[in-house]
Amino acid sequence: MPTVTEKQPESAKRRGRYPKEFRRDAASLVIDQHRTIADVARELGVVEQTLDNWVRQERIDRGEREGTTSEIREENARLRREVKRLTIERDLLKKATAFWVRESDR
Repeated sequence: MPTVTEKQPESAKRRGRYPKEFRRDAASLVIDQHRTIADVARELGVVEQTLDNWVRQERIDRGEREGTTSEIREENARLRREVKRLTIERDLLKKATAFWVRESDR
């Protein structure tokens, strides 16, 4: 896992995903060390807007700013996936029940 001062490998840049620890550490450089977003973004090789998003989210997670915390966002995503899975299962059971009702009427 690269440290905050190391740039991400090219494959990570193409994927568009950075590890949570990297994002948190990068945001901490801006917040705790009072560095500019432009300076840190340039050093880490990330887009300024991306780093700005990370800083905003880190401030929310620390309670310094209003908004939805990362923990709640992750829980919402998990619940959406579960609702989707359960909806698929329910629809499948409905179809299976309808099939068995039709078969038992014969």
